Amino acid sequence: MAGKISGDNFRKTIYFLKRNGIKNTCYAIWERLTARRQSLYRYIPPTDAELKEQRAACRTAEPEYKISIVVPCYRTSPAHLLDMINSVRCQTYGGWELILADATEDDSVERTVGALDDPGIRYFRLPANEGIAQNTNCGILKASGDYIGLLDHDDLLTPDALFWISSVLSRRKKDGKATMLLYSDEDKCDGDGNVFYEPNRKEDFNLDLLLSNNYICHFLVIEGNLMRKLLLRGEYDGAQDYDLVLRAARELAGREDAIVHIPRVLYHWRCHEASTAANPKSKQYAYEAGRRALQDYADGSGWRARAEDTVHLGFYRLNYEGDLFAARPDVGAVGGPLIWKNRICGGRMSEDRTVFYRGLRRHFAGYLNRASLGQDAEALDIRNIRVRQEAWELFQEVTGVPWKTAPGRDIFDVSALPDGTDCRAVSLALGRALREKGYRLLYLPEKERILRHEKNNGRDSKL
Repeated sequence: MAGKISGDNFRKTIYFLKRNGIKNTCYAIWERLTARRQSLYRYIPPTDAELKEQRAACRTAEPEYKISIVVPCYRTSPAHLLDMINSVRCQTYGGWELILADATEDDSVERTVGALDDPGIRYFRLPANEGIAQNTNCGILKASGDYIGLLDHDDLLTPDALFWISSVLSRRKKDGKATMLLYSDEDKCDGDGNVFYEPNRKEDFNLDLLLSNNYICHFLVIEGNLMRKLLLRGEYDGAQDYDLVLRAARELAGREDAIVHIPRVLYHWRCHEASTAANPKSKQYAYEAGRRALQDYADGSGWRARAEDTVHLGFYRLNYEGDLFAARPDVGAVGGPLIWKNRICGGRMSEDRTVFYRGLRRHFAGYLNRASLGQDAEALDIRNIRVRQEAWELFQEVTGVPWKTAPGRDIFDVSALPDGTDCRAVSLALGRALREKGYRLLYLPEKERILRHEKNNGRDSKL
């Protein structure tokens, strides 16, 4: 947790230093010491009245969807196992089944489950431990649900998790929209499951952010037939969920509106000594598997690119060979941050003119390292943008001036715009036009432009 001294943070700092050197480590420490403390976060569970209302609403009709929750078990702590199972049993939505695929050598898990005598739980003893991916696949193939969700054997669902999943499914069906993949926000909890921290507030589906890290993670629910088609791949054990989501994204290319983000914390990721979150070195193989999964996605997409690690474990970049536009025909423009007085003042923007990461120091990574990652944008600041040649005519239609590069640079020469131009308004109009043509706008933090004495070359910066 930011700003907190602990054994876990000390180990992470030493490991970061060994990987990335003194300079990057100093920036990371500086950022964490000046960041707002994550301990300010407080998970607020649904009230008893809200849960009662949800249960009453679900009792009025048969469940519209059956949701299977698949859990691979292996040497699971009985206390953690019971906590996980009870987090499913107390769901306000009743249309669920819990699939437990147990690869434990002894009968400890089986005895714990047998004592519950719950018909909603389907327990399967696996003949051997074949790794988390294959163990999970055994559970997926036993699942009978319309949708299948994945839950780790020591994690927790919030009591309203399936209520919100089913509500979104029902609402979208009434609106005539297909739903193939859903994911929620999440947080972490301590080993006792009592203290919650480090919330992961996620974006709606953002392909290039996904190509930087598995920001989707938990709680993940996929349409049953698609899940059974994809399954998990054992060669990516440790990053099997990331590989799964990447392949699902490729399967749903052109249908990204079928990928739905639920902006609620519905999942608690339990952290203890053996978990990746608490001890980054404990699962180094997982980060390597994640990099290989990303490389597989790039190769399968026909992109000439190499997947590389960043300074942050579990976060990646694609290094494109030659011109990025040649490698990525889906990208219409590339841009990066504008830096003024060593802080971000422009770059990625949303339709409401919000500048992402505004005010963040130049070398800081930001919330969950997102300011340091490649990502799709609704708009890119025209003062630091490169547009593919096929879109130059469109660029002129929107801006009123022909495409022209700045001296010695490949970005647009902003001095070509008339004095008094509102750069943000033009940036938003250009982003809208490119997206309407089916292009992505790619924000790459390393493509920064530092504004010095000229500030904005005489244009209306609205910094």
